[in-house]
Amino acid sequence: MASTSKANLTEDDEEEEEIEHFDDFTLASSWERFISEIEATCRQWSADGPKNLLEKGAVHLDYSNKMYRIKSELKDATKIYSMEYYFGIDNNGNISDWNCTLHDLQLCFGVKEFLVISPQSASGVVLDAPESSKLLSAVAIALSNCSCLWPAFVPVHDPSRKAFIGIQNMGTIFTRRFEADRIGSQVPVKFMHLEGLYELFVSKFAYWTSDHLTHLFKVYLMMKLTYRTLPNDDENDGIQDADAENAESEKMPDGGNHNRKHWDDDCPWSEWYSAEDPVKGFDLVTTWSEKVIESSLEMAEMENASPHEAEKWILTPNLSPNLDSSKGDRIGFASQLQLLVSALDMSFEAQFMEDFVSDENLGSDNLKSSMVIPPPTVLDRVLKDLLLEGRQFPDFAKGKHKRSQAIKGAPLESLFAQFCLHSLWFGNCSIRAIAVLWVEFVREIRWYWEESQPLPKMPAHGSIDLATCLINQKLQMLAICIEKKRELNEEFQDCLGSNDDVFAHMEEDIQVGEESTSFLTQSQDFDGKRDSPLILEGFNESRTSISKFSTNSQDVYSADKSTSDSKRRGSAGPVGSMKLLNSCQSLHAPFTQNAPLMTEDMHEERLRAVEAFGDSFNFSAQLERETLSSDMSAFKAANSDAAFEDFIRWHSPGDWENDGSEANDEWPPRGKLSQRMSGPGNSWRKIWNDAPSLPAYEQKPLLDPNREGEKILHYLETVRPHQLLEQMVCTAFRASADTLHQTNFGSLKQMTTKMDQLYHTMASTLRPLQANLLSGNSEKIGDLKRLCVALEHVEKLLTLTASLRHKFIQVPRVYEAIFSDYYDFYLPNMGKGSADVDIQKEFDLKLQLKMNERQVVSNMFTPPTANQSWRKVLSMGNLLNGHEPILRQIVFSKRDSGSDCHYAVSTRGGLHMDDQQEIETYRMYVCGTSNDLRVALCVTSYD
Repeated sequence: MASTSKANLTEDDEEEEEIEHFDDFTLASSWERFISEIEATCRQWSADGPKNLLEKGAVHLDYSNKMYRIKSELKDATKIYSMEYYFGIDNNGNISDWNCTLHDLQLCFGVKEFLVISPQSASGVVLDAPESSKLLSAVAIALSNCSCLWPAFVPVHDPSRKAFIGIQNMGTIFTRRFEADRIGSQVPVKFMHLEGLYELFVSKFAYWTSDHLTHLFKVYLMMKLTYRTLPNDDENDGIQDADAENAESEKMPDGGNHNRKHWDDDCPWSEWYSAEDPVKGFDLVTTWSEKVIESSLEMAEMENASPHEAEKWILTPNLSPNLDSSKGDRIGFASQLQLLVSALDMSFEAQFMEDFVSDENLGSDNLKSSMVIPPPTVLDRVLKDLLLEGRQFPDFAKGKHKRSQAIKGAPLESLFAQFCLHSLWFGNCSIRAIAVLWVEFVREIRWYWEESQPLPKMPAHGSIDLATCLINQKLQMLAICIEKKRELNEEFQDCLGSNDDVFAHMEEDIQVGEESTSFLTQSQDFDGKRDSPLILEGFNESRTSISKFSTNSQDVYSADKSTSDSKRRGSAGPVGSMKLLNSCQSLHAPFTQNAPLMTEDMHEERLRAVEAFGDSFNFSAQLERETLSSDMSAFKAANSDAAFEDFIRWHSPGDWENDGSEANDEWPPRGKLSQRMSGPGNSWRKIWNDAPSLPAYEQKPLLDPNREGEKILHYLETVRPHQLLEQMVCTAFRASADTLHQTNFGSLKQMTTKMDQLYHTMASTLRPLQANLLSGNSEKIGDLKRLCVALEHVEKLLTLTASLRHKFIQVPRVYEAIFSDYYDFYLPNMGKGSADVDIQKEFDLKLQLKMNERQVVSNMFTPPTANQSWRKVLSMGNLLNGHEPILRQIVFSKRDSGSDCHYAVSTRGGLHMDDQQEIETYRMYVCGTSNDLRVALCVTSYD
C-alpha cells in the first residue's frame, strides 16, 4: 500500500511539473515576441486616438500645422528598432491637392496616417534585404492582429536613395504594396521626358511590352512644375555683369561698358549705403489638375504646353537669410548708430575733441587699432561733399515726419545733419574718426567766415529755430552773421552816401511796424518754434503792428513827402487817428530794426540773469537797452514833436491809463502814464532822454556780426566732446529715421504704424540727451543701444517693402499680401535684439496668383542670355521664357471598377464588390529633374 501511495504521489508531482514547464509556442521565438510588442504598441496608439497622443508627448512637425509624430522603441534579439506613427488632427484633406505641408511618404504613396519602422543605427535604414522583408512581415502581422489599417514603411538601401518598401492591409481582400527608389545621376534620356515616364508607368500593368504601343490605356495624370528666377545675389554678379556688358557693347559703337544699376538706386538710403536685396528670387509652382491620358502622343503634346495653361500659379518668395539673421552683420543706419553710441560712451574721457586725434591719448594698442582713421583723400571727399556741393538752400520740410520735430536734432538737409550722417560712414565711426572729421569741419567753417562766403546748406535769413539742437542754431546764426558781414563790406566798398539809397538797401533788413524790443513775437519758419526776444514778467506786449494802420504804402510815401511832415524820417505811416500830445499832428509808426537774434544758450543766459536780480522792471529795461534805445530813436525821427508819453502810447498801450472818455480823434488826448512808468528814476524815461533822433537806416545795427560770429566759432572749437556727441546722436537718429521715412511703401498700414511708434520711442529715449542729463557709464547708453535695435527692425521691413514694391508695382495686391504675411511672421521678433531672434522657423508663404497677375510674374523670368544658355543643356519641356522647371512632380494612376478582371471575384464569405466602385490599382509618383529622378510605385493586389 505504501508503495502504491508513493507511486501515485510521484505521478501527481510529475503532472504538476509538466504544467509548470508549459511552453506557449505563440511566443516561443524572439520574432514572435517582437510581433507581439508591435501589436501592443499599435493597439495602444489606436485606442488613445490623436487627442490623447498629443497629451502623451506627440511631436509637432515643423513643415505642417496639422501633422504629429509619436515614437516607440522596439527590441528584437540584439537589435533595437524605432517605430514612428505619423498622424494628423484633420485627415479630411485631399492628397491630390499638392499640399506643400504633406510628408514625403504621403506625397509619394497617397496615404494619410502611417507607420515607419527603422533600425536605430547610423544610417537609419535596413541594408539587408531579408531583414527588411522579415521586418515588414512582422509589422503586417501585428497590424492585422489588431485590425489596424495603417500602411507601414521600412527604409532600405543607401540613405541617399530615399528608398522604402511598404505594405497596407485594405481591410477587405485587397493589399497595397509600396516601393520607392531614386536615381541620383545619369538619368536615362527617355525618362527626362513625359512620354518616357508615361510608358514606364504603363509597363507596370501591361502584359506585353508592345501593349502600351498598340493599346489605349486610360491613365489619370496630375502634374506640378516648379520654376525659379535667376538669383540676384553677389555670387552671380560677375556673370550678370559680363552678360550685361556684352549686350550693351553690341548696341554701343565704341563697345564701351555701362554701370549696372543696383536694385535700390532710387531708394532714399542709397546715398549712404547699398542694401542687400532682401528678395533673392521667387519660386513659381504651376499645377495641372487631373486629366485623362490615353496615349504617348498626348504626353508629348503636354510636354510642349505652356505653363500659362496651368490651372494654378503659386508664388513663393525666396528671402535673404540675413533679413532675419541673428549674426548682426547687416550694414545700415542701425549698425552705424550702434558705433556712434559707443563713441558717445567714450566721449567723457577727454575735455576737447583734439585730445582724441592724437595717438598718445588713445591708451592701449587694441584701442588704437580699432580707431583707424581713413586716408586724407577720403577726408577731402567728405568735406567736399559737405561744403562744396549743394550750396543752394535746401528744403528742410522735405520728407519730414509729423513727429520729427519732437526730436531735438537738426533738419535732414541741414549742414549739421549731413555732417552727422557722413560721420556714421567715416572710418568705423569711432570717437577718433569723428574727432578728426570735426576738427577739419570746424576749420573749413572758419574759412567760410573769414572769407565771407555763404555757408552751405544753411539759411542766411529768418529767425533761429530753437526746436533744433544748439549746434544747428549756432550754424544758422553764423550763416546770418556771414550775410550781414558781406552786406557791411559791400556798403563800405560802394561808399553809399545818399540816405535814400541807404534806406532802399536797409528796407529789406528792417521790420515794418514790428516791435523792436523783446516783446515782439517772431514769425514762424520751417520747424514752428522760433527764436523770439525775451518777454519778462510785468511787461505788456504793446506794439501796434502795421496791419492795424489806416494807410497803405502809397499813404506812407505821401506822409513822408508832405509839406507838414517834411521833418519826418523813417516813417511807416500814421497809426490810425492817434495824435501827438504836444501838437495836433498824427502819430506815425517808425520803421525799426529787427530784434537781435539769440540762440538757446543766449536765452538761458538772460533768464539766469533775470532770476539772479529778480523781476526788477529797471533791470529788465537794462537788458533790452540797445533794442529799446533803437526803437525810441526811430520813433523820435518819425515824430519830431513826440514826447515820452507818445512813445508809451504806441509801444506799450497797457502803460497808458485813459480816463474812459477819450476818443482817438480828440486832442489833446486825456490820460496818464501807469505807476511803473511814472515812478522816480524810471529807466525807460532815462533811455528816452539819451536816445538821439535817428531813423533805423542811420543807426548802428543791433546785431554785431563780427562779435557774434567769433563767439560762435569759439564755441564750435571748444565744445566738450560729450556735448558734441549727444547732439550728434540725436541728430543722427532723427536724420536716419527721416531718410527711411522717405521710402515709398504705398498704403501699408503696418509700416505707417511702425514709423509712428519709432518716432515716439526715439523722442522719449533721446530726451535725456537733449537736456544734457547723460553722464559717463550711464544706463542711458543701454537704452540707446536698444533704440538701435528698434530702428534695425524698421529698417529691415522698409527694405523688404521697397524691394517688393519695386517688383510688383503693377500688381499691388501681391506685394501687400507677401509683406503682410512676413510682417505677421516677423512681428514676435521685433521686441528682441538680433541675438535673441528665433531663426528656427522659416518664412514659407504660398500665394496663389490671379490671372491678371501672371504676366507680371512671368516677366521676372527674363530670357537667358547667350552665356547662360550654353552653361546648361535644356533637356525638359514646359519652358517658361526659356527656363525649364527646377523640379517636376507627376502622379500617374490607373483605376479599375468592380466589374474589371480578377477584382470582380467574390470574396470569402460571399462578400461582393460594388460593380460601380473604382479602386486605384496602380499609382506612380515621379519627382525629379534631368539629373535626379525619384519614383514611388503603389500597387493594389487581390489576396
